[in-house]
Amino acid sequence: MRVTFLGTGTSHGIPMIGCECPTCRSTDPRDTRLRPSIFIETPDTHVLVDAGPDLRVQALTHRITRVDAILFTHGHADHILGMDDVRRFNALKHGAMPCYGDARTLDDIRRVFGYVFDPATPKGGGLPQLELFRVVGPFSLGRQEVQPVPLLHGSRPILGFRLDGFAYLTDCSRIPDESWELLGHLDVLVLDALRVRPHPTHFSLSEAVAVAERIGADRTYFTHMCHDLGHEATCARLPAGLTLAYDGLVLEC
Repeated sequence: MRVTFLGTGTSHGIPMIGCECPTCRSTDPRDTRLRPSIFIETPDTHVLVDAGPDLRVQALTHRITRVDAILFTHGHADHILGMDDVRRFNALKHGAMPCYGDARTLDDIRRVFGYVFDPATPKGGGLPQLELFRVVGPFSLGRQEVQPVPLLHGSRPILGFRLDGFAYLTDCSRIPDESWELLGHLDVLVLDALRVRPHPTHFSLSEAVAVAERIGADRTYFTHMCHDLGHEATCARLPAGLTLAYDGLVLEC
């Protein structure tokens, strides 16, 4: 399995508009962070996790020409607003795009992109072709089993996903009791770590470190980071086996 980090930033992205902090002005390319998303390639399936507003740039940067399905963690803007760019993948795959999420996320997609699902919408401008599938338990994409992992993003239930020994848990502030047993024996964990200060809907860095140490994956990478966390300085103080991810990082799992 090959995992590419397409974006590791928050909803603002980094650099933030109008910000002159050291991270936003950094010349280290690892401090430039698009909105959060990853691309997973297995021998028979290519899967996008979330489709944020930077999807077109991310696909061009990483030469993504094939997407077989999209997994959605939740329906916030920084995770779904690239849906109109799915049109190009429809053309490349000659068919509709299967999209998987919980009931609330699918409702968000239908509401935000109501024109896509309205039969009265003129077709001349081109519409993304989307097939929405509600996630209610483990399912398969090709030969790859996908295990949804229930999480809490503040008070909102959302989903993380586990594929074999890899787990992706973004935008979370708490892991429910029933989900811990789904996270054993991981090779790679990707976990939300927004900033140093506490936040009501995201793990802080210290909270993320504690969760990572409890899960005990062989390798842990933090994502969904704001400009509080400069890459080099933050990584230097993290425990062994824990580090910040960055846009363009590729993992072989």
